[in-house]
Amino acid sequence: MSAAPANAYRSPFNITVLVAGIGFFIDAFDLFLFNVYRIPSLKDLGLTGSELTHTGERLLSIQMAGMMLGGIITGIYADKKGRVAVLYGSILLYSLANFANAFVHDVNVYAIIRFLAGVGLAGELGAGITLVSESMTAEHRGYGTILVATLGALGAVTAGLIGDVLPWRYAFMAAGIAGGILLLLRLRSYESHMFHASAIPAGRRGSLVLLVSSPKRVLKYVACILMGVPIWYSVGLLITLSPEIAREHHIDGLKLSTCFILFQTGITCGDLLSGVLSQLARSRKKILIAFMGLGVGATIYHFMRIHNGLSLGITSLLMGLGCGYLSVFVTATAEHFGINLRVTVTATVTNFMRGAVVLLIPLHQGIERAFGLDLTGGLAITGCIVWALAIVAAALLPETYGRSLAFTEE
Repeated sequence: MSAAPANAYRSPFNITVLVAGIGFFIDAFDLFLFNVYRIPSLKDLGLTGSELTHTGERLLSIQMAGMMLGGIITGIYADKKGRVAVLYGSILLYSLANFANAFVHDVNVYAIIRFLAGVGLAGELGAGITLVSESMTAEHRGYGTILVATLGALGAVTAGLIGDVLPWRYAFMAAGIAGGILLLLRLRSYESHMFHASAIPAGRRGSLVLLVSSPKRVLKYVACILMGVPIWYSVGLLITLSPEIAREHHIDGLKLSTCFILFQTGITCGDLLSGVLSQLARSRKKILIAFMGLGVGATIYHFMRIHNGLSLGITSLLMGLGCGYLSVFVTATAEHFGINLRVTVTATVTNFMRGAVVLLIPLHQGIERAFGLDLTGGLAITGCIVWALAIVAAALLPETYGRSLAFTEE
């Protein structure tokens, strides 16, 4: 291993971190924009009743499929050609897709656009976090990723807030324009010195064969994915299905947008807090497990309030706080893998954990059918599985704080 380059940043307030943070802000904003405007946009296209619900679920699955495919494509390309290069392409694709979304009048065209947007959105977080991690000193990189993750969470909050302000077509148009502005800012970004300095044969950069050639590396990769799944179990199932849960338990006055905003506000605070604590404790692993414990406690409290027919606002906020370990999670993921696989891993891990919600839906439905449970019971058992796997994965992975990133996978 070699030491960090002499020109590595110590302060997170530099052009690389700020542009990556703004990029993740727009990424999260665009990603959750469809969740916020799913029903209004499809109603505007003439859909009603069960057709509205089924089409919305199909479009969400298509977008997630685009993100998973995009994670593979952008990860491999970034490890072969450079981190900045893939960021140019990803922002251009999802900006154009979201701008085009403002003019859609057909469900099939809508589906194609969401798929393309998903492919574009896939590259932002993985490549951005890697670029930041490789551009800062080992002792200070956590502060850079804190800023990136916190800005991303704020992007999701912003998406929830504008849902009551802008019509859906104007919102997608604004997202496309914002992406174009980000592209201009990104022209000032510099490639990672660590990536430039590495002399790795092209065949060993971004190689999926290399990734799966070692059982130990595969287990480490799967463990990283499992650590992130509870975040999307919480927002993709518990928060998204809040209206259905409320009807099942006769909870009055629940508003999905309020639960979503409170959850994302909790994540924003959690990302900031967990990141700072990780730096002060000089540990990724301890903070990950601590926040997962908080997430489990908040989820249990959430189900207790559901069964008592109480408001879910406070527990939405607490669950978001418990899931606010994203900044530590993505930093640790980048630190676990070498230069030649780093973006391939971070891009696919972050997008596979997002896409896991597509698998969690049939899982909780199958549990409900198998055991004769209602929606809440099925979600509770699913939560037990998801959180248990995440905690075991975090406990088994080694500590990575302060690790030099100037190494390769052989």
